[in-house]
Amino acid sequence: MKELIVLIAKSLVDSPEEVSVEEIPQADSVVFRLTVSKEDRGKVIGKQGRVIKAIRTLVLANSKSTPKRILIEVN
Repeated sequence: MKELIVLIAKSLVDSPEEVSVEEIPQADSVVFRLTVSKEDRGKVIGKQGRVIKAIRTLVLANSKSTPKRILIEVN
């Protein structure tokens, strides 16, 4: 999952070297905290959150075999 998020985020931003994803396991879910540069935050979120929703949809489709909830936060 983490590699997929990094791959998608790096293809969207102007500063791919500043993209990082932190995986935070919890009891019933896994939180992925996506960190990008301040200037690229809008590109990752998109108008009305459409880009981040699309990223979440791709990750959720890829994680159907995982019983835990997957959450993605943009930091």
